[in-house]
Amino acid sequence: MRRDQGSHKTHILLSEGSLCFLLPGIFQKWAQLQKNNTMNKTLLTIIKSIALFLTITGNFCYAQNAHFTTSGTIEYDKSSNLYAIMPRLITKENEFYMKPAYEQLRKQPQFRVLKSSLKFGDNKTLFTPIAPEYPSGNSVVISEQFNTVYSDLEKGMAVSEKEVYGDKVLLTDSTRKINWKITDETRDIAGYPCRRANALILDSIYVVAFYTDKIPVSGGPELFSGLPGMILMVALPHENVIWTATKVADVAVPPTQIVPPKKGKPVNNKTFRVLIESFMKEVSPGYKPLYYKAFLL
Repeated sequence: MRRDQGSHKTHILLSEGSLCFLLPGIFQKWAQLQKNNTMNKTLLTIIKSIALFLTITGNFCYAQNAHFTTSGTIEYDKSSNLYAIMPRLITKENEFYMKPAYEQLRKQPQFRVLKSSLKFGDNKTLFTPIAPEYPSGNSVVISEQFNTVYSDLEKGMAVSEKEVYGDKVLLTDSTRKINWKITDETRDIAGYPCRRANALILDSIYVVAFYTDKIPVSGGPELFSGLPGMILMVALPHENVIWTATKVADVAVPPTQIVPPKKGKPVNNKTFRVLIESFMKEVSPGYKPLYYKAFLL
């Protein structure tokens, strides 16, 4: 408050913080006066004008106080529905041994769950699978985790350490270009509000993702990226596989912890596909589509 010298006029000076503080009280008083029918038209007009001004200011207050996570770690669970995946591997040529194997599988837990972590900071990410404590004897290739993936989102570059039949390769390529279609569907994941997006990758794999703009990093698990915020859930409905964030830690991650993997034979995308083709010669025809998807994801 300021009083002019030689004048009876008093000026009220409100800082942005004061307006943010007063905003709830103003609306509460307005509601009370309306309820009691104690406002005349002039007072109502004045308060409406103040309310409009404070609404605009309130939006600024919210933006001023909003917090965005730009560095941290995310824990994911990859869940694969083995009861749904396994039948797709049964063919006339292998049904004599695959059907008994499937019946045996039905006595085990339906879902295979594997854990992984994603470190992010400075517009870079590092996705790392966590080895299971007890390896499963009943799994299929697409339920496994083969990739350690480093992404430089600013440069559009990715380095993936992949394991193919026990051999490690180091694939350097551009980040995957995904033509996402953002929808109006929303849900909360790991405490963050998320929005749904759909896409098609590798020509035939339908993808559903949920991302949050509260983490303004265009990354995600594996090679999934390209949305206006961090991807906290990715589902491949027709493959019966889903990655879901279970915990987000808003912490500073040292740059030395987000670096490209270095193990494996260096390859590019073309030579990697040639390598996959050579391994596929030894794979049963009924298995090939699933193996291709698993190695190229």
